Amino acid sequence: MELVTPGIGLVFWTVLTFLIVLGILSQVAWKPITQALRDREESISTALAAAEKAKNDLLLLQSSNEKALQEARVEREKMMRDAKTTADKIIAEATEKANAEKNRIVAEAQEAIRTEKNLALAEVKKQVADLSLEIAEKVMRKQLADKSTQMELVKSYLNDVKVN
Repeated sequence: MELVTPGIGLVFWTVLTFLIVLGILSQVAWKPITQALRDREESISTALAAAEKAKNDLLLLQSSNEKALQEARVEREKMMRDAKTTADKIIAEATEKANAEKNRIVAEAQEAIRTEKNLALAEVKKQVADLSLEIAEKVMRKQLADKSTQMELVKSYLNDVKVN
């Protein structure tokens, strides 16, 4: 039983050795270990705070980017509408100018046609008048060969003049 129950001297020296080792460890090892643990805890909490700040900054940046993207889309749509409006306006102006030019050319062509038609009609009338005169002269020469026929013709012309 002696092995199972320790002696008082053994317990004393064991406790004394334990306390000395405990004192040495508390001075040499525990202070640096606890300080290292505190430093580690502080660096982890600083890193977590920095990560949270970076996450918030990233969310803010994403929000800002989304807003900028939306503004760019709105601006692009506005530019497209403005470009379409400008293109439609240019097309309308070009169409209007083309129609005005067409109308001017058609009016000039119609005027030229009228002028040519009038000249042609005048020429035809002149030719008809010349032919009529020639025919009338030949007919008159033939009909008015005698004096009585001439007198009847003069009387009929005089009657026509009074009636008109």
